[in-house]
Amino acid sequence: MGVDSQEAVRQFQSLMKEVDEALKNTFQNVHQGYPSETMVRFLKAREWNVQKAHKMLVDSLRWRLDNGIDDILTKPIVPIDLYRAIRESQLMGVSGYTKQGLPVIAIGVGLSTYDKASVNYYIQSHIQMNEYRDRVVLPQASKKQGRYIGNCVKILDMTGLKLSQLNQIQLLSAISSIDDLNYPERTETYYIVNAPRIFSACWRVVKPLLQERTRRKIQVIYGSAKDELFKIMDYPSLPHFCKKEGSGSSRHSDYEIIDNCFSLDHAFHQQLYNYIKEQALIVEPISPIRQGSVHVTIPEQDPEDTRIKHTIESELHKLGNQNGLVTSLNGLKINGS
Repeated sequence: MGVDSQEAVRQFQSLMKEVDEALKNTFQNVHQGYPSETMVRFLKAREWNVQKAHKMLVDSLRWRLDNGIDDILTKPIVPIDLYRAIRESQLMGVSGYTKQGLPVIAIGVGLSTYDKASVNYYIQSHIQMNEYRDRVVLPQASKKQGRYIGNCVKILDMTGLKLSQLNQIQLLSAISSIDDLNYPERTETYYIVNAPRIFSACWRVVKPLLQERTRRKIQVIYGSAKDELFKIMDYPSLPHFCKKEGSGSSRHSDYEIIDNCFSLDHAFHQQLYNYIKEQALIVEPISPIRQGSVHVTIPEQDPEDTRIKHTIESELHKLGNQNGLVTSLNGLKINGS
């Protein structure tokens, strides 16, 4: 950090000394022993404006308190069949680590259907993965590397992306708002692979709307993803959909392969689910694990993100009209039990 950035952190630290004890306590769960590095993430998200970064962090800490986020890793999704169905329709997992020790998070954007449970379950599952990453995966990576590891690499597989997924925009926008406002600057680079025509059309429109800082993080790989990804990771850390050209993130045949990092049978998801069950038993060792989803308040979306969302919707509608396919968002709500 330069002199100006160091001064910004000092000012931020002074402001955080003034917050109440409840916020300070939940901040410990957020920073995991790296308070200054965490402040830098929020400063970057607000272009190094100390007052705005402080407000963003305090709002996030209040959101955590209001929604019981500190305890969300004690609330497993049960029964197991329901959780398996969520994993098969919300395709996400950790496939390995880069050569620099950053976790590699794979996301099957195109084939995620989000149709096996209520919206609240999908949001709960997503937040649990965020919290497990921040409280377990990244601290373990930092310890292994002997230095602070505070972000990851994400590989987004667009295989199967269709116009009909316009219906998922509100759910994905809710998840995006949660991430942007409460888990900022956790991704070093986004690699987009297997992008179909529909993505390319939207990307041409959306790219100019993004901040330069965000645009620099996104790399769209055309052609062989393996060749590009081998520059930053070894073969075992590649997501399964990158190991075999043209395979994509299939939810069917690939699920028979233990290498599939989306599957509940994969080592990462077994570790995550067992960890949550163990934490639940520590909190309530006698009581049976309760069924039902966690209801989380969705933070108000940043105006810039709202503009991008509307741009994507508009572009998808144009493509749909060109193909005689008109999909309506009327009646979609963020709800469910």
